[in-house]
Amino acid sequence: MSASLPQASAKSEMFEVVLRFLPDWVQFTVLALIVLALVASWAVKITRKIAYRRAVRTGRPVHAAAQYGQGRGADFLGQYAPQQTPAPPRQESGADFLGAYAPQRREGDSASA
Repeated sequence: MSASLPQASAKSEMFEVVLRFLPDWVQFTVLALIVLALVASWAVKITRKIAYRRAVRTGRPVHAAAQYGQGRGADFLGQYAPQQTPAPPRQESGADFLGAYAPQRREGDSASA
């Protein structure tokens, strides 16, 4: 065994074995699709980089990764953000969270029991 030849990984070996059993036209099609996907991903990456640079140059707002202290996602929801309603201060008990399963108050019960 020669130490100068690099050994292929298990994934690449399996890929080659699967391709070897396929007809030639399928092998070429699969390889062409892989190359096409790689070139397409590079093209998308480059177009996004160009769009980002143009936006920065013209002063338009740019969607970028959040920096420390920039805020959180809920700050940018706009009209879809949940409305903040001030709740009256009161002491809550376990029965407040029971919802429909909470015992119903009757007229004879005192409010401060």
